[in-house]
Amino acid sequence: MLGHGYANLSLRPLAKAVRSSPRVLLYYFGSKENLAALALGVARDRQRAHFARLREQEFETCSGLSRAIWSTMRAPAVRPLFRLFFEVYGLALQDRRGYAAFLRSAVFDWLRFIEEPYIRRGTPRKVARAIATALLAGFRGFMLDLCGSGDTARIDRAVELWIETLNAPPFQPQYT
Repeated sequence: MLGHGYANLSLRPLAKAVRSSPRVLLYYFGSKENLAALALGVARDRQRAHFARLREQEFETCSGLSRAIWSTMRAPAVRPLFRLFFEVYGLALQDRRGYAAFLRSAVFDWLRFIEEPYIRRGTPRKVARAIATALLAGFRGFMLDLCGSGDTARIDRAVELWIETLNAPPFQPQYT
């Protein structure tokens, strides 16, 4: 799936690769969409476990942790996974019903994961959600650009500029 993308995924070659049959895959997964969502879910869980280990390390600033996260995300070995994620995400935006669970997990699971340490440190929930949204959108935007352009040097410079803004004195947005 990573090598050929989601749109070109056919169950027959996939079944052959795993020494099964398309019928068995459909029995276990129900559909190609469920199979892709499950595969991306497993990847998400692995990514979150890795980021949780990073989060447990002592970083003096949010920018230190963000640099460590970006170093993991930008690795050429994980780009096929991000390309698949963005491909399925785009399809999900067109078929929100068919991909409702995927969209919920792709957005809200990550927001909760990111905001949790802020809330533990006493950041108001709405502020923590705004911070999490900014971080998630930033990292995804940079990854989308990197997957599309491959211009690592340009994007690394932009990420560094963005990360430096994370050290700016925090402002407390007023939420109603």
